[in-house]
Amino acid sequence: MSVASDFGELVPDVMLDAVEQATGLRMTGLATPLPSYINRVYEIQTMEGERLIAKFYRPGRWSREALQDEHDFVANCAESEIPVIAPMIIGEGRTLHEYDGIYFTVFPKRYGRQLEINSPKDWLRVGRLLGRVHVAGSAKEASARTDLHPSESTADHLEHLNSGGFVTAQRKSDFKDVTSRIVELITDLFDDAEFIRIHGDCHCGNLLNRPGEGIMMIDFDDMMMGPPVQDFWLLLPDRANNCRRELDLLLRGYEMFREFDDHTLRLIEPLRAMRIIYYLAWCSRQVDDFKFRATYPEWGSDAFWQREVADLSHQLEVIREHVV
Repeated sequence: MSVASDFGELVPDVMLDAVEQATGLRMTGLATPLPSYINRVYEIQTMEGERLIAKFYRPGRWSREALQDEHDFVANCAESEIPVIAPMIIGEGRTLHEYDGIYFTVFPKRYGRQLEINSPKDWLRVGRLLGRVHVAGSAKEASARTDLHPSESTADHLEHLNSGGFVTAQRKSDFKDVTSRIVELITDLFDDAEFIRIHGDCHCGNLLNRPGEGIMMIDFDDMMMGPPVQDFWLLLPDRANNCRRELDLLLRGYEMFREFDDHTLRLIEPLRAMRIIYYLAWCSRQVDDFKFRATYPEWGSDAFWQREVADLSHQLEVIREHVV
């Protein structure tokens, strides 16, 4: 059985052999699994004592070209001295390696604590970091990555959910109706927005505070082409209209490095609806995974879809009230 045919069997011995063969580095027996639902991530150690992080990408999620887009974006940030953790160039002089059908990469281990934003100074610091990341992100495109537009990524997610039999018969019509209304209402709002390479999943869990060094952005796994404002709203403690102070501080820091189109703030609530739909589609692709079923036993039930339809209906009303 190949590793690619059963990703769940990527045991430490197999993983260490893969790293050694692809990179030429000799490893000790250390292989500590780290929390990651989608990918397989291990802390490992070279014979010289250097601690590394090996990340094995789940087969079928991203193409080689899409993974290279991620690595190129992080490399561009590192070249601009933006605090990120770039994949190591090792082995045959590349960052992306393959073993038995599975792509993987190796990072240097970096320590830090999840950022807690507790003061105006913290909001300004995060804004400055985002501005610098987006300067790098605007330098080139990522053609193999998700296009965060309702008529592109959201339409694909809805097609998957509606045609895949995931929504119960009792809620299928209501789900299709409310999501169609959302997409119809918000699509034109994105047509004039700037699309650049963005982090895509920028919340405090992906920002490390490293005393003496500042804030480091990590985990570009979901990087995409999208409007810069996507990297703002997940950081806010509430809806944008209730967080004007925090948002103003973010923008003040951001605009020290890059101009921001204030008109795109109206995309925040549409993007929230799109993320709900994205997450439903993401979960639907994990339903056959034993770990997922054990963790979310009610997912996909009629009661579950009833709540989701209600949440989307409420979000539709929020968009109508505050955006259009």
